[in-house]
Amino acid sequence: MSTRFEIVTECPVTRARTGLLRTAHGTIETPLFMPVGTLGSVKGLTQRMLSEELGAQIVLANTYHLFLRPGHETIAKLGGLHSFINWDGAILTDSGGFQVFSLSSLCKVIEEGVVFRSHLDGSEHIFTPESTVDVQWALGSDVMMMLDECTDYPVSKDHARSSMERTIRWADRGFQHWQTAGDSSGDEAMSSLSSDSLQPMLFPIVQGSMFPDLRRECAERLVDMDAPGYAIGGLSVGEDRRLSFEMVEAVEDVLPRVKPRYVMGVGALEELAEYVARGVDMMDCVLPTRNARNGYLFTSEGSLIIKNSKWKADDRPLDKTCRCYTCLNYSRAYLRHLFLAGEMLFCTLATLHNLTAYLDRLREIREAIQIGEFPAYLARVRSANWRRL
Repeated sequence: MSTRFEIVTECPVTRARTGLLRTAHGTIETPLFMPVGTLGSVKGLTQRMLSEELGAQIVLANTYHLFLRPGHETIAKLGGLHSFINWDGAILTDSGGFQVFSLSSLCKVIEEGVVFRSHLDGSEHIFTPESTVDVQWALGSDVMMMLDECTDYPVSKDHARSSMERTIRWADRGFQHWQTAGDSSGDEAMSSLSSDSLQPMLFPIVQGSMFPDLRRECAERLVDMDAPGYAIGGLSVGEDRRLSFEMVEAVEDVLPRVKPRYVMGVGALEELAEYVARGVDMMDCVLPTRNARNGYLFTSEGSLIIKNSKWKADDRPLDKTCRCYTCLNYSRAYLRHLFLAGEMLFCTLATLHNLTAYLDRLREIREAIQIGEFPAYLARVRSANWRRL
């Protein structure tokens, strides 16, 4: 399987690299962070804000939620997810597996797939490795995820192995189905893609809980597929952050150097450079948007809890070094007022700021790699005293 990923610059000291990932909706610079738009919307922001204010290259949407509402068939009939949400950039969709395990009132794992009940109305459904590929085809995704089994943490090694084996079997089925679907341009699932579009990529997901040997084995067996890229799942489920880093390190030298690596559901702002140093190209996390809505804001000097009374008459911006619209136009005092008053505008301004902090951090990281200063940059990040203002 040929790749559409090109490595541009590599750090000689760490595993960090910059690259270009070609999709049907543009070429993306890596390493990157994806804003999470679960339902086809990054909460509080318009698509114009994402592209023009933030310069976002790609967003993440959720297969489970869009499957239940408004339905992938409806979205396909309306021209696919890009047309439906009016987004010209790339879109990555996960398989919905994590949401099935975490949100469904009934979740039964069988060899065929996962039987679950909707958290909206209790209706029963089944996700299979094949059906989740079909749903993501219908959505018109640029990067799709294979169905995997998500385990709790902690779990026994026997449970982790059983889950890993099932994930591999499902990946084999999903990958074969994806290859067949790619040859069926007349299929209804392909209707949202033009005939000259680049085929969506499908990433298998490395599992194995927090057991390095299982992680390596899973990666070794998935690599035989020669997939367009590889994801590392099952992190940020309550484990110590050092364990997260160790699981990435366990598979970094197994996963093909020439394929993009995507670590799902990470991380905190100060952790982004750590994952990049371990060879990660793609990340996503709800932290910047969820924390923003709850008044937890990121600055270059630490985290800021906007409801605190000490900001009541503070006329300074959130971060004097930040380029975002919020920091250029509004004070901490005004943002505190909006938050305490429950004004909708607060969510927009806070989300705009937090996502700017994340996307600008990735720009800094890419630039540091490109000019050969990433080790020094990483050292500064590690030595910074991240504090609560």
